Formats: sequence, C-alpha cells, structure tokens
Amino acid sequence: MTHLLIPAAGVGRRMGSDRNKLLLPLLHQSILAWTLKAAEAAEAITWIGLICQPYDLDEFKEILSQLSLSKPVHFIDGGDTRQESVYNGLQGLPEDASHVLIHDGARCLATPDLFNRCAKAVQTCPGLIAAIPVKDTIKVVNEDLEIQDTPDRRHLWAAQTPQGFEVATLKACHDRGRHEGWQVTDDAALFEKCQLPVQIVPGEETNLKVTTPIDLTIAAFVLNHRDRQS
Repeated sequence: MTHLLIPAAGVGRRMGSDRNKLLLPLLHQSILAWTLKAAEAAEAITWIGLICQPYDLDEFKEILSQLSLSKPVHFIDGGDTRQESVYNGLQGLPEDASHVLIHDGARCLATPDLFNRCAKAVQTCPGLIAAIPVKDTIKVVNEDLEIQDTPDRRHLWAAQTPQGFEVATLKACHDRGRHEGWQVTDDAALFEKCQLPVQIVPGEETNLKVTTPIDLTIAAFVLNHRDRQS
C-alpha cells in the first residue's frame, strides 16, 4: 500500500503565467489532470494527497469532478516553498502510511509503470529517486561564468520524481531540516544531509517537468505520439 503526495502549490513564473501552471491547458485537459490520470492508472498507488494553495482549491476540485477518479484524493494546504509543502503533506498522511511517493504535479508525462516501479522499490530501501543518466557534458562555473571543472558524466544523473521514502524516516529528516534551517529543492537532499542512502530507480526520458512554454509544446508532442502508439 503506497501513498502518493503531489506538490501542486507553486506559481508558474517561468511559464510567464499569473496563476498555477498546473491549471494551464495541455491538449484537451489541464497539466494537473494528466498527472492525476497517471497516478490513477498505477495499481500500486492507493491514496493521493494533493498539496495546494487555498486559492486554487475550487479549480482543482473542478478538475477532479471531470476525471471521476476511483482513488481518494485529499487536499492538503501548501506552504511558501516546496519543502514546506511536502512537510505539510507528510503531516496529512494517514497514521498507517508506511511508505510514500512524492511526485511533482508538473511532471505530467510520468507513466503508470514508473509509479509502479518506484512503489515496488521503496518497499526494500529507505529512500529512492527516479533519475536518468546525464547525456550532456556538464561544466561547473564560477560567478564570472568561467569554467572551474568538468565532472565525469558517467557519475551524473538528472533527478526526477517520483521520489519514494519510508514515511517515519522522511518525517524525521524534515524535522531535522527545520531545526537546522536547511533549504533544499528535493526530499532526497534531506536524506543526503542526514547521511542516509538514496537509491536510483531508472526514470523516463519523457518525464520532463513542465516549466517553460516550450515544455508545453514538447509535452503535447509526447502525448500525441503516445496516443498514436496506443
């Protein structure tokens, strides 16, 4: 039994939008709808927590009413940062929740298979992330945009979501992070700071995070391609 938290409390500034980017249309549905449909189709997911701001609640409820999902979706108030939102989400989990997947609402192209593989893997390790090997050569630069180093890309992976964890352990990491004042961009970083192991689960090349207008175009292309293949 795996619980899923979907952080969906952001604003689409890089998208050039004045509202939550998950409300933007992607083909015939919203970005959020595609994410929820994938979670619905993943057999391993039994409970969904949608972390959002109160001012988005009515529109999110409207999206849910049109999808008619069979799995329960619970609304949880978001925070000012992703880290705060996930902390709130963890507090909103049922008391019997032992393992949780956390998946960015803007990664609307994740497949049910990816959710299922992560849900299976988290049963045997304290923490994991979906990730893919980096293809590009990466440069480390200073504030003057001068190259300082070229890491070996054989050891570089691009982090995605879902990320999966033992609930009790992740809660403890978040509590310590709040006490220490750590600011991180994903939950795996909290595990790393607590010197806990995080396993890689092979992600998907198409599992992009819709952040800019060009990402919407790419996402539409991928979805149309999938539709033709089905």
